[in-house]
Amino acid sequence: MYQLNLHKVQTILQQADLLKEIIVDHTWYFSLPLDYKEQQFTTLSYDSRTVDSETLFFCKGAGFKESFLTQAIEQGLTTYIAQSPFDVDAIGFIVTDIRKAMALLAQEFYQHPQKKLIKIGITGTKGKTTAAYFLKDALAKATHHKVALFSSEETCLDGTTYTRSHLTTPEALELYAQMAIAVEHKVTHLVMEVSSQAYKTKRVYGLNFEVGIFLNIGTDHISPIEHPTFDDYLYCKRQLIQNSQQMILNQDMDYFDLLADTATLHHVPYVTFGRTNEAMIQIQDHKDTRNFDLQANELDMARLEDEYQLGILGTFNHDNAVAALLAMQLLGFHPEIAHQTLKETVIPGRMHVIEQHDQPLVLVDFAHNYLSIKAIGELAHQLRPDGRVLILTGSTGGKALGRREDIAKALSEVADEAILTSDDPDFEDPFVIATEIKEQVTSDIPITIEVDREKAITMILEHATKADVVAICGKGTEQSMKINGRGEPYEGDIVLASRWFND
Repeated sequence: MYQLNLHKVQTILQQADLLKEIIVDHTWYFSLPLDYKEQQFTTLSYDSRTVDSETLFFCKGAGFKESFLTQAIEQGLTTYIAQSPFDVDAIGFIVTDIRKAMALLAQEFYQHPQKKLIKIGITGTKGKTTAAYFLKDALAKATHHKVALFSSEETCLDGTTYTRSHLTTPEALELYAQMAIAVEHKVTHLVMEVSSQAYKTKRVYGLNFEVGIFLNIGTDHISPIEHPTFDDYLYCKRQLIQNSQQMILNQDMDYFDLLADTATLHHVPYVTFGRTNEAMIQIQDHKDTRNFDLQANELDMARLEDEYQLGILGTFNHDNAVAALLAMQLLGFHPEIAHQTLKETVIPGRMHVIEQHDQPLVLVDFAHNYLSIKAIGELAHQLRPDGRVLILTGSTGGKALGRREDIAKALSEVADEAILTSDDPDFEDPFVIATEIKEQVTSDIPITIEVDREKAITMILEHATKADVVAICGKGTEQSMKINGRGEPYEGDIVLASRWFND
């Protein structure tokens, strides 16, 4: 069904000013020889184990080795795209940016499915998944389940079937393949979490959203393999603004003025919301911009301020809910539809509550950075103001190194006791990670290190009284632990905590 020919590849790369040269029979050209035979590609891949003679192969990644390309050629590969030439018996398209080339060629190969979907992109340091599920459920009701979801938790391509996600935002080849499947299922809307890495690695290069949502910003994902600085992290995230037709911005977040200026400079109209804003919702309308016909007097303030119930705890989740309400109105739907679904929405790994009589209240959540752990700690204090807040957490190995200091800061501000444990340590020693966090906690609270996460969960529950709240943070519904590059089986925080109550 999907295909791309050799000369079309050349045209797209030349028009995008990405092509450096073409290597044919070890001779370099800028255009294919006039008499060169046409060839059709029926698959796109960057995995040398999955290629054949009809595959267009991308040599991507810092860890790419020439042996991967050699293996692919042995399997029948005839054509590759790379940023550097290889001395092999295959046609080589040598480009200035392999990731831009992947995105543009994937769009063409899959017949531009992005143009057949109304796309809502959501970014922020926390709350992306929650907002995505609120909006997905509301759109599902409004469109009779003609909505796809790309989230860090689950992917839905047909409106009804859900599978586990591997990345918050998929690589370009997978991204457009999934969009194409959604179009085949006659899906009309796509709700999509957009990570900072998606812009850093150009997975969403050339993709424009009908509505963009920017929830908040905090320090996260700073490491040698992610973002070298916070400045780079924020710069990548705010690229969503210039790649959206209209934006929803949280007026209370840090760096709001920068984000608003970015929208103004790129002629992107935006709606704002916030707690410190008396009107709660304001609109900034640029008359000369595209596809923004929602005037200030058309915003039904009364409906948006009506009382509604959420199916999950947390005052902070009302920010995510209001963002979903605004998105529904910008998309032309009655906000009452969202009011009906908000109380029914359940988000995997977010705010799972275990409550039994005469027992500590347990909150299991994916919270894994300063903003999210602080928010869950503040909620815990509100729920049981006379009790203590005990927090179990850890941090990942090999990435987001600044998160350790941020977790320590959150614990210092909201925890009465903490247990530090493993959370996908990968190639690092989980005890060392936990020690780094402990050494940066500035408050005088009891802190225990227990790297066996199952034992740590039992320990923190045994430390709690019936007046306390226990927050088990980091893994959510995940049932694997990344250790030494492998996903090892892990029963899951909810399973282990529930079992403790039932033993």
